[in-house]
Amino acid sequence: MNGETTSGERTSASQRQTADTFGYKWARRDSYESPAVRDAARAWLLARYCGGDAAVLDGWLAGGRKRIVDAGCGAGFSALLLFGERLREHDYLGVDISSAVDVARARFAAADVPGEFLQHDIATVPLAPASVDLVFSEGVLHHTDDPAATLRHLARALRPGGLVLFYVYVKKSPVREFTDDYVRAQLMSLDDAAAWAALEPLTKLGIALGELGATVEVPSDVTLLGIPKGRYDVQRLFYWHVCKAFYRPDFTLDEMNHVNFDWFRPVNCHRQTPDDVRVWCKAAGLDVDTIRVEEAGMTIIARRSATEVSA
Repeated sequence: MNGETTSGERTSASQRQTADTFGYKWARRDSYESPAVRDAARAWLLARYCGGDAAVLDGWLAGGRKRIVDAGCGAGFSALLLFGERLREHDYLGVDISSAVDVARARFAAADVPGEFLQHDIATVPLAPASVDLVFSEGVLHHTDDPAATLRHLARALRPGGLVLFYVYVKKSPVREFTDDYVRAQLMSLDDAAAWAALEPLTKLGIALGELGATVEVPSDVTLLGIPKGRYDVQRLFYWHVCKAFYRPDFTLDEMNHVNFDWFRPVNCHRQTPDDVRVWCKAAGLDVDTIRVEEAGMTIIARRSATEVSA
């Protein structure tokens, strides 16, 4: 399966651009492989999917060898962090539309974790019905042309009772939504390297705001702008309600720019509501166990029901 690719004739222009974006991003390994980035990402994944309790993972994977499909594996970053050495006891397939599968293959080999990898669009990846125990799709469905249709396709591969774990973006406040799309449009005419460079001043602005260490009190809900009342760090107020300019004091400039590039560069970057996701799951024949809604996105745990999946 290694090296198999999706036909360009069956892939939209927006999906090809998004694939190129992630091929470029994940090839920049120095922008996400430091202990600071990995530790932060591991803690975030474990908190969202398992409530911080790694024993939840063991429960999902109990009862013999499981078949796990990482739908949109990228560089295998999230799967290695969340499941780690547990993957040695199960059959893992990483699927990604981008060339990042080559990076994932190398990273799995370096970690001495077995896995198979397939370069293919997850919306059409050939998986036999009822052949998969767990589908993991961390931050990927919103980068496809049609997230709901992609979820239906993946759900068909699940065995009855099989799990799907996924994370998607939520809609933000109106100014943030406008600004994000505006910046994304400005990057459209640039190649990936130029887009990365163009985002660095925005990343530096996020650093400057973060280093202020200043707070501001919003005395009343600003309903017109979708800003709840409360005390905010100035950087976080800007981040959530004006424009994404990521900041963490333990990250380097490139590591913070990686996060901003991940957000602004892909053309396919759908945002949705919890109700949207519930509709997706129902149409896919999935029973929702959990929807965890945060400011950035939603983490969903759902199970394949015995009912027929909608076409």
